[in-house]
Amino acid sequence: LYLQEPSNKRVRPLARVTSLANLISPVRNGAVRRFGQTIQSFALRSDNKSPGCAQKSCSRSAAPTPPKRRNSVLWSEMLDVNMKESLSTKEIKRQEAIYEMSRGEQDLIEDLKLARKAYHDPMLKLSIMSEEELTHIFGDLDSYIPLHEDLLASLGEATKPDGTVEQIGPILVKWLPRLHAYKGYCSNQLAAKALLDQKKQDRRVQDFLQRCLESPFSRKLDLWSFLDIPRSRLVKYPLLLKEILRHTPKDHPDIQILEEAISIIQGVLSDINLKKGESECQYYIDKLEYLDEKQKDPRIEGSKALLCHGELKNKNGHKLYVFLFQDILVLTRPVTRNERQAYQVYRQPIPVQELLLEDLQDGDVKMGGSFRGAFGNSDKGKH
Repeated sequence: LYLQEPSNKRVRPLARVTSLANLISPVRNGAVRRFGQTIQSFALRSDNKSPGCAQKSCSRSAAPTPPKRRNSVLWSEMLDVNMKESLSTKEIKRQEAIYEMSRGEQDLIEDLKLARKAYHDPMLKLSIMSEEELTHIFGDLDSYIPLHEDLLASLGEATKPDGTVEQIGPILVKWLPRLHAYKGYCSNQLAAKALLDQKKQDRRVQDFLQRCLESPFSRKLDLWSFLDIPRSRLVKYPLLLKEILRHTPKDHPDIQILEEAISIIQGVLSDINLKKGESECQYYIDKLEYLDEKQKDPRIEGSKALLCHGELKNKNGHKLYVFLFQDILVLTRPVTRNERQAYQVYRQPIPVQELLLEDLQDGDVKMGGSFRGAFGNSDKGKH
């Protein structure tokens, strides 16, 4: 939270694979799988307030290594003894989970502001990158700050003087649909990461980002970590809501509303996944180069889903880069054009109906065969 372009795509390793069966993963669509895998990597935790935005410019002098995560402070640690004794263990855990959501929103807002003030604005002012390049990389990051500030304000209004929140469900049901605004940002991440990686080859960009990384405000996180924070936050919402629901009494008025909120956020993530998957698919379609007009198959341009992609290598070490779209398999050779990655189509794309699939057990590898024999133009070729 893994490509040479953007690093959010988990690609199944295809080294030493000669059977096309190994190209096809039995799991769901890649975009959905990506969110699902990311969710598993998060642990619920409370966070302390972050250091403020950098008040001094980036310096080469290395500061003491700060932690990547903010220090944790539990809601219960802020209570006086009498108040703590008046609450049940279950209610304390419920309030802890609500506080975790509130604390996370505050941290997110701070990091979004930091990305603008410490990275975007200085690079624009110093002409390290052009305004167009920065817009492509940062997207509409600023526009999401008011979105999260609204939730934080609503949670603050719902917090009683003793620090507890009676009902959070109605607030969430009203606010969560607004997260659809992230469709464009998440869909652009693949291209944004590719451009950022390309710009890192520039010595001025490299030097600036290294200085920032060595500064305390970065918490030893690189620029992409900050740009990826919104996506990381999105996939954490279902966990946060389920944690609140788990500690909510059965007779509490929030029960049904929280269940509705969980359904809403799952729908939002599903829509974002779909849009992101289509964008990723188009990103790679645009990078294909054809040696022959006959290689252009309408099923490629019409693809909306990229099921998997990765390197295919035979026993002699020859490599191809393979894209399995929803209706067609495309084999390519990676090439570089004006410092940009492209993929030159190798031989004729193969419709999925013509593929011969063999189900191998995990760990099994079938060796033998060759690209020339398996992917030749002859009708006798066994795909």
